[in-house]
Amino acid sequence: MPVRMVDLILDKRNGREHTRGEIDFILQGLLNGQVRDYQISAWLMAVCLKGMTFEETAQLTDAFAHSGRLLDLSSIGPYVGDKHSTGGVGDKTTIVLAPLLAACGLPMAKLSGRGLGHTGGTLDKLEAITGFDVNLSVERFIDQVREIGLAIGGQTEDLAPADGKIYALRDVTGTVESIPLIAASVLSKKIAAGANLIILDVKCGRGAYMETQEKALELARTLVAVGERLGRPVTAVVTDMEQPLGFAVGHSLEVIEAIEALKGQGPEDLMELCLTLGSLALAHSGYARSEAEARQILLMTIESGRALDKFRQMVIAQGGDASVIENPEIMPAARIKEAVTVPGAGQKWVKHIDGRAVAEAAKLMGAGRASKEDKINLAVGVVLKGKVGSRLMGGDTVAVLHADSKEHIAVALPVLTSAISYSDRPVEKPPVIRHRM
Repeated sequence: MPVRMVDLILDKRNGREHTRGEIDFILQGLLNGQVRDYQISAWLMAVCLKGMTFEETAQLTDAFAHSGRLLDLSSIGPYVGDKHSTGGVGDKTTIVLAPLLAACGLPMAKLSGRGLGHTGGTLDKLEAITGFDVNLSVERFIDQVREIGLAIGGQTEDLAPADGKIYALRDVTGTVESIPLIAASVLSKKIAAGANLIILDVKCGRGAYMETQEKALELARTLVAVGERLGRPVTAVVTDMEQPLGFAVGHSLEVIEAIEALKGQGPEDLMELCLTLGSLALAHSGYARSEAEARQILLMTIESGRALDKFRQMVIAQGGDASVIENPEIMPAARIKEAVTVPGAGQKWVKHIDGRAVAEAAKLMGAGRASKEDKINLAVGVVLKGKVGSRLMGGDTVAVLHADSKEHIAVALPVLTSAISYSDRPVEKPPVIRHRM
């Protein structure tokens, strides 16, 4: 009896484990058009509800990777690194960390994604730099890593094409949070892109897809287990995303903040995260004898200006206007700014910031997508003036909305205001690193 997609949907709905042959059938049908988007959508929801075993997830990951071209980067060096975040609000870590590690001598071949759900995508952010081309061919991607040690690009039709199609559907079918789908998507791109040093930043909290630490640990365990099964050792770090990372949320605003971080002037939590992930990468690849030594190397690389120079090289290599580094005002800018102030009088401490609500406020102003075809406004967003633990006075500005219309301000302002709560007593700053695996 021939395999039918409806039967595989029912099998997964009923919790049965797929075979590799069945997974191949689904992905081949997706790529050749014999399986329709609505059928894939139903299957994605079944996976989201019923899950997958580690072995099944590993097979899906491998099938994603082998649905297109596999890059061989072994000629570039013994290690080629790739870092990936599971997505968070204000997460511009890649824009800082990739050039920082490349400046330390570790080649970085980074495939990134578009905005998904309530989070912004690295590719969208980099496109806020005039002329920056994220659509690199495979040959150009490899050549650039070989020449300057760094490239950040998007998936091409050559690399994990099945994942690319499913990635676009997940955002509009309510299946973004599925742990097996996240793990398979993340690792398949790393395998396809040829990286052999994989450092993963698994976010947890209100601003992440994994809202609880338990869910984030489950995802981290899945990533490590799948990596082991496929012969690609993975190091995963669980990090805080209850509140946004850094102060800026929004594409242009985040690029500007990332540039400041490369100058050594970034927000404390962003700098700590980049130094921690960078130390793991350098220590595991042998570029440093310990994480402590690696941290010192990273700090010296920032202080010397080499990290910023490497970012400049990448911008120029990918057609971007590198003058943005000295003149951030040339980035897309919103027409209206509206301050959010601390209520009442006297001193107060920021008690909590709901990262997801901050993202929703930015999305209401045009910073996110409601469907996969939507265009985003690169100029709008939110800039926080305080984080959890910050001491402010009543009437002080705690955040600023960057919008293009008064109508957008009107709908976003109450959402952002409700996202921030206060205490009359000192509040401890939460650590950005929660767990290592």
